Amino acid sequence: MPILPSHYQAPWYLFNGHLQTIIPAVLNRPATNIYTRERINTSDHDFLDLDLIKKGHDKLVVLTHGLEGSAHSTYMLSMASALSKSGYDVLAWNFRSCSGTLNLKSTFYHSGFTDDLDEVLKYIDSLNDYKEINLIGFSIGGNITLKYLGEQGENINAKIKNAVVFSVPLDLESGAKELAKPSRSIYMQRFLKSFKTKFAEKEKLYPGTYNLSHFKTIKNFFEFDQLYTAPMYGFKDVYDYYAKASSRPYLPFIKIPTLIVNALNDPFLGENCFPKEEALVNPNLYLECPKQGGHVGFPLSNKENWAAIRALEFLQH
Repeated sequence: MPILPSHYQAPWYLFNGHLQTIIPAVLNRPATNIYTRERINTSDHDFLDLDLIKKGHDKLVVLTHGLEGSAHSTYMLSMASALSKSGYDVLAWNFRSCSGTLNLKSTFYHSGFTDDLDEVLKYIDSLNDYKEINLIGFSIGGNITLKYLGEQGENINAKIKNAVVFSVPLDLESGAKELAKPSRSIYMQRFLKSFKTKFAEKEKLYPGTYNLSHFKTIKNFFEFDQLYTAPMYGFKDVYDYYAKASSRPYLPFIKIPTLIVNALNDPFLGENCFPKEEALVNPNLYLECPKQGGHVGFPLSNKENWAAIRALEFLQH
């Protein structure tokens, strides 16, 4: 499909990608008591916590959050609230360890781990409550969503009709290079602090599993993923992980209408995270690259979130 023009415009006072990323997450917090929670067991004897808004609609949207986020991240709450007011039930699922309760296994999740999204969708399908299911993913959740769609290809469940993803590092190595820049250290420190806290809790349950001393020297995702992610999930090294977990190679195999929205000033995205070639040759793939927006920001001056408006436009096209 042709690359789509974008009409998004950030408020004048949020004049760069960092402000458009940070300010909405801090100041535009919507109501948090919108969900009811369900817990499902996974096939490998762990669990997933699902946060739902059920109003009896026959259409459902499944939301997948970003790295170390949750169903209660600002962008997830904004999207869930908007969808529930527009004729959709909502399921916002939490990655293992991200729901407020540590998961049971010694491992967590990684940026290309699609097994849990598959478990969530099979659970929903088994209930037979919905005639239509749509997917929305943010950041790493967008990478997981795109990779899942490509893996499924023509075998995708017929109930899954559309997908929209925002701020997606669909080439993980390119994104890691961007976040390794000194100007991005504020984001890296936040991620590393969250990882260290969780790993310390896991170490109490599984003594000897993690060498926490690495956190004294780790400064970027290349080092973190080489020391922890790659060996934890059976990859040869960090580059093998990035190659196999990135969603960009799966884009040609996506068979349902899918919109990718990646802002050009996103501080998390490298140059290989804008898949123009794939969008031009896959009739199911739409790429929109606003000049502004930051990372899962897309604020508007009235404190609403443009991402929710854009997602609804696409789902209802």
